[in-house]
Amino acid sequence: MRKNVLAIALATVLAVSAAAQAALLPAPVAKQILVTDTYFGTTVVDPYRWMEAKGPDLLAYLKAQNDRTRAVLDSIPGHATIEARLKQLLDTTVASSGVVVHHGTYFYEKTPSGANSAKLYVRSIGVERVLVDPDAMSGAHQAISYFVPSDDGTRVAFGLAAGGSESATLHVVDVATGAMLPDTADRADFGVTAWSDDGTAFYYLKRQEIPAGGSPLMKYLNVRTYRHVIGQPGSSDTAVFGAGINPGVTIPPTSFAALTLSPESPFLGGVVINGVDRFITVYAAPKNALNGDPASIPWRLVIRPEDKVTNAGFHGSTVYAMTAKNAPRYKVVKFDVGSSIAQATDVIPAGTRVIDNVATASDALYVQSRQDGLGRMTRVAYDGTQTEIPLPVNGTISGLTTEYDRPGFLLQLQSWTTSPLWYAYDPATGILADTKLDAPSPVDYSGVVAEEVKVTASDGTAIPLSIVHRRDMHRNGANPTLLYAYGSYGISTDPGFSASRLAFLERGGVLAYAHVRGGGEYGEEWHLAGKDANKMNTVTDFIACAKWLEDQNYTSPAKLGARGGSAGGITMGGAIDRAPSLFAAVLDEIPVSDQLRIEFTPNGPPNIPEFGTVTTAQGFKNLYATSPVQHVVKGTKYPAVMLTTGINDPRVDPWQAAKMAATLQAATTSSRPILLRVDYSGGHGLIGGDRNQAADLTADEFTFLLWQFGDPAFQPR
Repeated sequence: MRKNVLAIALATVLAVSAAAQAALLPAPVAKQILVTDTYFGTTVVDPYRWMEAKGPDLLAYLKAQNDRTRAVLDSIPGHATIEARLKQLLDTTVASSGVVVHHGTYFYEKTPSGANSAKLYVRSIGVERVLVDPDAMSGAHQAISYFVPSDDGTRVAFGLAAGGSESATLHVVDVATGAMLPDTADRADFGVTAWSDDGTAFYYLKRQEIPAGGSPLMKYLNVRTYRHVIGQPGSSDTAVFGAGINPGVTIPPTSFAALTLSPESPFLGGVVINGVDRFITVYAAPKNALNGDPASIPWRLVIRPEDKVTNAGFHGSTVYAMTAKNAPRYKVVKFDVGSSIAQATDVIPAGTRVIDNVATASDALYVQSRQDGLGRMTRVAYDGTQTEIPLPVNGTISGLTTEYDRPGFLLQLQSWTTSPLWYAYDPATGILADTKLDAPSPVDYSGVVAEEVKVTASDGTAIPLSIVHRRDMHRNGANPTLLYAYGSYGISTDPGFSASRLAFLERGGVLAYAHVRGGGEYGEEWHLAGKDANKMNTVTDFIACAKWLEDQNYTSPAKLGARGGSAGGITMGGAIDRAPSLFAAVLDEIPVSDQLRIEFTPNGPPNIPEFGTVTTAQGFKNLYATSPVQHVVKGTKYPAVMLTTGINDPRVDPWQAAKMAATLQAATTSSRPILLRVDYSGGHGLIGGDRNQAADLTADEFTFLLWQFGDPAFQPR
C-alpha cells in the first residue's frame, strides 16, 4: 500500500516537474565558425557568418529554436484563453483600407467578420460586392499586395503574393462581371504606377530577371516601369522608363524608376526613387511622346535630390511639390513644368506644422499636415485662397485620396481610442461626412484613455511619449507595461486604433509609444536627428522613455517590456545591449540585428541611403556603434527576449534574428529565456499575412510578456 502511494506521489512530482521544465528547455546551441573582418583598423569577429548562406544548417537551427519556442509557449496556462480573446476582438472590428473612389464608385480592401484574409471590394450606389477573394483560391495562401483601378473604373489591376513573400504576380479583374482577365505579369512586386487615359494599358514596376548563376544581390537592381496592353501576354510587355532605357536620363541601378501619368495633365512624370531615400528625382515630358519609342521621349529634369522633394504631382502644366529644402518640417511649392523648382513659389510656407501629404482635385490642392502629432487638413484653392477644414477626430489622417475631375477628397480618421472611419469632403457645403463604408468598432474603449507627455532625453531634447491605459489604472509601479518604438526612415508612430490591444489592457496592462528621433514626428529635422552619426539618439531616447515610465511609477523593471521590429530591431537591440536591467522582457520582431552585414543581402543596397555602408570609414563607424550583435557582452544578465522572423521575409533575412538569438543565448547569465519564433508561412511581420497569423503572433507575444511579468494566470505549473 505504502509503495503505491509513493509511486503515485513520485509520478505527480515528475509530472509537475516536466510541466515546469517545459518553460526552461535548454536552447539549441549554434555552432561557431569564426570569421574575422577588419574595417578601417577595427577587428570584428563573426562566429555565425555561416548562417548567411541560408543552407540546411540554418534551417535545422531555426526549426530547433522554433520547436523549443512552441513547447515553451504552448505549455503556459492562459495562452489558449488570450488567443481566443484576440480572435474574438479581431473578428469584431472591420476596417476598410486603401480606399480609392472613381466617380462615386469605391474600391477597397477589408477582412470581413468570419474571414481570414483581406478581400478586394467594389461599392457603387451603396451596394457592395467582392471582386477578389484570396480565401477562395486554391493552393498556398495568397495576399493582395496592391490594387489600382483604371480611370474609368471598369478594370482593376492588382498583385497577389504567396506566404508573405511580397513576390507579386500582377492580375486584372473586370469590374462589371468580376471575371479575371487572362492578363498577368510576374516580378511585379511594387505595383501599378498608372493607367493610360483610355484604359487600354497600364504601367507597372517590374524587377529584372536574375540570370542563371547571378548574384541574389541583383534582385532589386534596375527596377523599371513596363507597359502592359490589355489582352496581350505579359511576355510582350515593354520597358518604358528606367536604367538603360532613356538616353540622357541618369538612373542608377539601385534606384526604382516609376512613370506616372493622369488625365489631369498633358505631361508625364518620370520619378526616380533612390532606395529608401525620401528625396526623389523628377523628370517631365509631353504625354504624347509616350506613343513612340521610349528612347526618344524628351525628358526634362525638373527636380533633383538636392531639392529635397518627397512628393510631387502635376495639375495641368503646374507642378506642386513638398520640399524640406530650407524647411525641415516641409513646405509646399509650385512651378510651371516648363521651368524648374528653382523658379518655384511658396503655396504653404515653412511653419510649425509638419506637412505630410498633398493631393490635387478639380477644385483645389488639399494639404495634410500635423501639429503636435495630430492631423490637420487645409484646402488651397487654385487662386491661392486657404481654408482650414475642421476634423471630427483629433488623431491620425491616412489614405488621403482625390479625383482629378471632381472636387473634394476622401480620407480616414482614427485615434488611440477611436476606430477608423472614412470621410468625404464636399467643398460646396464645407461638410466632412462619414461615408458609412465602415461601422464604428463594437469593441468598448470607453474605459480606456490616452495621455500625451514629453520625456527629457539624455541631451535635453523633449521626446513625445503616448501612453494608453485603463481609466482606473493606478500609478503604483506594478502595471504590466509594453513600450514600443521604431525610429527610422522618417516614419512616424501615429495614433491608431487596435481592437487586439484591449486583450492586454484588460489584464491591467499599459501600452506606451515612444516617438524617438529617426522618425518623422517633427519632419526631416527629427529624422536626421536619429540617422547616421546621430542614430544612437534613437536608442537613448527609448531608454529615457523607459526610465521615465519607471520613475513616474507607471511600472517597474519587473513589469516593463519593450517592443519593436524591422529597423526597430536596432532600437530593441540597443536597449538590450545598453540597459538590460530596465526591462523584464523584450519583443524583438523581424529585427535588423547585424548592421555590418545587411548591405550584403538583396534588400541591403536600397537601404544604404538610410543606414550607410561599411565601405566608408564614417559609414562603418556609424553602423558599428548601433549594431546589436556586436555589443552583446558575455556574462551579462539579459532580460527575457523573444525574437521573431518569417521564413519568407524579403526585407530582413531570418539569419538576422537567428544571429541575435544565438549571441544572446551564448552570453546571458540570467535565468530569463531567449526564444526565437519562426513563422513558416510568413514574411516581414504581418505583411501579406492573414487574421489567424495576426492572432497567433499577438497571442504568443502577450503570453510571453505576461509570463515574464509574473501574471499568475500565465505561470507554468
